[in-house]
Amino acid sequence: MKKLTSFLKKEIMLVVAVVAAAASLFITPPSAKLLQGIDWRTLGILLMMLCVLEGFKQESVLAPVVALGSRLKKLTALTFFLVFGVFFSSMFVTNDVSLILFVPITIMVFRGGGKEKYILPVITLQNIAAIRGSLLTPFGSPQNLFLYGQVNVTVWHFMLHMLPLCAMSAVLLAVFILILYRRNPGESIEPADTAKPAKDNLPRRIVYVVLFCIVVLTVVTRFRYWYFVLAAVLAAVAFTDVRIFKKVDYVLLVTFLCFFIFSQSVGGNERIAAFLSGAVAGREYWWSLGLSQIISNVPSTIVLYPFSQNFAGLIYGADTAGLCSIIGSLASVINYRIYIREYPGTGKRFMLVFTLISWAFFLIVVIPGLLLSRWAFF
Repeated sequence: MKKLTSFLKKEIMLVVAVVAAAASLFITPPSAKLLQGIDWRTLGILLMMLCVLEGFKQESVLAPVVALGSRLKKLTALTFFLVFGVFFSSMFVTNDVSLILFVPITIMVFRGGGKEKYILPVITLQNIAAIRGSLLTPFGSPQNLFLYGQVNVTVWHFMLHMLPLCAMSAVLLAVFILILYRRNPGESIEPADTAKPAKDNLPRRIVYVVLFCIVVLTVVTRFRYWYFVLAAVLAAVAFTDVRIFKKVDYVLLVTFLCFFIFSQSVGGNERIAAFLSGAVAGREYWWSLGLSQIISNVPSTIVLYPFSQNFAGLIYGADTAGLCSIIGSLASVINYRIYIREYPGTGKRFMLVFTLISWAFFLIVVIPGLLLSRWAFF
């Protein structure tokens, strides 16, 4: 019972999703139409991504790059490397995975170099980098993956519309880093030793990189027979290391499924659908920002999409929501967990630093995001 209670407290988003899905079935009873309305393609691609990226983590695919950066002696240069390492990697390996890869290394390097006072500001900037870097590509975040699958635009068209926000965020991140070290720009740090991946893991790392490219191609080309790719990828992962399946984040998958059910059920009720259509239409940006602070940006995107008319407002709001609060993005929750595991009992300090820096960033980008939301996606 204690384990169950602990799990439910840890996975509060899953609890909310299950309760919402179950309650919605009283609004619109389950039917074949409801099952058909679920976006099984997005769920399948997400499962492939989760499996392959778990392989990335287990085999330390990016370890050589991180080890190279940890040799930098100047704090400013090191922070630029670690923050923009998250920024650019999140475009390809998703925002949560980029944090899982880089934040533990950041804590180890700064702790080893006697610069622990900078850990919280730096990992907060990494959190922002993950949220703002991942918005550029369709596969940078779960909500982008879902929304890209709903519209008939090319990946280049998608990236063109996301580029202004991404570029502006990169400039702002650089400014924030310079402000952090403004008192001593030349401050140095002792290089820390980082673990290097074993050479005998090279074949497995190659397999995961190849599988990752296959998944990305499936997303970009909108390959209609995605279920064959799913079967092939799962078979390859099982052959490479079947233990990967035990570590996959199935909670995210089930959360997605539950909110798909909730969205379909609510949308099936004419009165509720009419109300939401009238309330959300034209206000997608603010609805996305606001609802994300209650149920996070991924589920809010799934719930709001059927009632939205301004695609740009919806996606810009979802990709900005993580800056408002820790609930706004699952990536922020992951960052919090990593830090608390290393520094128990410091949750309040994390929340204080996270809120101050993230809100400073948010207040600068929120209006440009609103103005850009008027740029029609298609």
